[in-house]
Parts: sequence; C-alpha cells; structure tokens
Amino acid sequence: MLTEVIATRYVTPLREGGSLPGIVEADDLGTYVMKFTGAGQGRKTLVAEVICGQLGRRLGLRVPDLVSIQLDPVIGLSEPDQEVQELLKASGGLNLGMDFLPGSLGFDPLAYAVDAREAGRVVWFDALINNVDRSWRNPNMLVWHGDLWLIDHGATMIWHHNWPGAAASAAKPYDASDHALARFAPDIAAAAAELAPRVTEELLTEVAADVPDEWLVDEAGFDSTDAVRRAYVEALLLRAATIHERITLDTPTRTGEPQPPGWLTEHLKPWPHPTRKSKEADR
Repeated sequence: MLTEVIATRYVTPLREGGSLPGIVEADDLGTYVMKFTGAGQGRKTLVAEVICGQLGRRLGLRVPDLVSIQLDPVIGLSEPDQEVQELLKASGGLNLGMDFLPGSLGFDPLAYAVDAREAGRVVWFDALINNVDRSWRNPNMLVWHGDLWLIDHGATMIWHHNWPGAAASAAKPYDASDHALARFAPDIAAAAAELAPRVTEELLTEVAADVPDEWLVDEAGFDSTDAVRRAYVEALLLRAATIHERITLDTPTRTGEPQPPGWLTEHLKPWPHPTRKSKEADR
C-alpha cells in the first residue's frame, strides 16, 4: 500500500507535462510532483503510474518513491492561473505523488552515456509495460546524483483502455527503434534473462495491490476492484515471458570504443545539489 500524505501547499505547475502536474508540499515535510485525478487523461493514468512505477522499483530500476496524496482544493485558491484552479477543484480527494528530485536534469543521450546492460534493462522494462513515451523526443528520464531515473509511466499498458482486447494487445511486439536508449546497444537478452523470471504472479499481485480502490471502482466489465487488479496481473504475466523475442531495435552505428556510463564531458556535470541524506534531514 502506498504511504498516504496530505497536501499542505501547492507550489507551482509543471507545464512540461500534458496533464499539468504540479509541485506540492505535504504534511510529512516532503516535496512531490503531484498528478491529479481531475486531469484530462483520467484515473487510469494514475493506475499505470502506480503499477509500472512500483514494478520498476521492485525490479531494481530507479523510480522515485510514490505516495498517495489527499488534496483539499482550497489550497489552490490563491493560484492565479484559472486552468490550475479548475484542475485542483476537479481533483479533491486522493491523488498521486512522486518524490521530487531536487537538482535533477533531463536525460540527454548526447550528454550522458548509459552502458549496454542498463540500457537493456530499461528497454526490456518499457517493452513489458508497452511504454510509448520514452523516445528521444521525450525521454521521461532524469539524471540525479549521476544516476539514471525513470519517470512518467502514465502512457503505458494501453490495453487497459480496451479490456476486451487486452490479451491480443498484450501479445503485440514492441518497437524500440525510436527509444531514447537505442543508441547505447541495449543488451535485451541479458535483461530478459535477469528480469523476466522475477516478474511472477506473486510480485504482480503485490504491485497491483498498491493501487487505491477508488481508482478502480466501476470499471466497465468487472464486478470488483480485485477483478480489475487480476486483469492487470494476467496481461503483464502473459507479456513478460516472451516480449524480448518481439522487440524491434535498430542496430546503432558506433565508432570507437563505447563510452563509460555517466556524463560524457566534465563541463556538462551539474553544480552540486542537495543529497538525499540532506533532503531527508530538511524534512
């Protein structure tokens, strides 16, 4: 179950995202990127964020901590942007928060190198969840303290928008030729050998249990929230075993020796910024 906190202050909107997420402070003294139930994409975006984010974390990928956030729309009354006010009014109740990573930078494949093993793990994971939003145009990855972090998993598991076709959709291949990490020769076979056996029915059931009931109620074609959770488990379990055989990945053109992982040149490294330890101490 996700830790539940209460939003105490709306700080600022993040206009890079199509759903207009915002930075909020909470009663645990944490700062979070908040995604709203009242956004145009709806609650299924938050369901995807929880299932995929928690699954990624359980597989050893770096995904920021997730929490559920209780929102009282009154905290947005001083917000001058009418669009933001309307979003807050429509999102009273339980929403989703992602730990804010201070000082993080957007991933740029020309500035930061990823080794073949890590690239393979990320590409395999994105193939499993059918992530259509990790291209070089919009990587949805951050570099924080020299490490690669994965964010924004709302555009995944597209089969949950049409449950009758879920089995057929989950069996489809994954085109990774446009993936942000394609240029780093991802080792898909090694990733599948390592990660696929860990995607068990038990693990997926635990991950699906983290989704709040209120985001699953009244799902068409299901008589209970547990039945909806089971549908997510079945689709991902079906896909995990063989998706590595159906990943399309262009062979990158590489000259010279592969770059070691990390910043490609010294001057591209960011200025020092707070560590997680100091961040926790400030809370």
